[in-house]
Amino acid sequence: MIIALVIIGIIVLFLVGLYNSLAQAKQRVKNAFADIDVQLKRRFDVIPNLVNTVKGYAQHEEGLFTKVTEARTNFEKAASPADKLSANNAVSMLLPQIYAVAENYPDLKANANFLELQRELVDTEDKIQ
Repeated sequence: MIIALVIIGIIVLFLVGLYNSLAQAKQRVKNAFADIDVQLKRRFDVIPNLVNTVKGYAQHEEGLFTKVTEARTNFEKAASPADKLSANNAVSMLLPQIYAVAENYPDLKANANFLELQRELVDTEDKIQ
């Protein structure tokens, strides 16, 4: 009888430990998604400033700026992680185009505000990864 109680006690302790480790893993996943969400929001806050800086130099690139604004709006409206990922991918495809526009304007590449925004965006990208 005592051996059966010891075995049952060991099984119960094992199940409690297993449940606790699964609950901790679930919480770590939630925290990781929250951290990514914060960095994505930071990214989407930096991008309009970068676009506005570039806009002053590149008035005829209006189509690109409209796409960036639409992508940012889509991200803000996204409710699910899949929608946020889709909006993030859209912006990721637009960033090289923004940098290409900046390459066409040597004065812009020397602009301190643009360089700071670009550095901040790269820092945010690193944190997302």
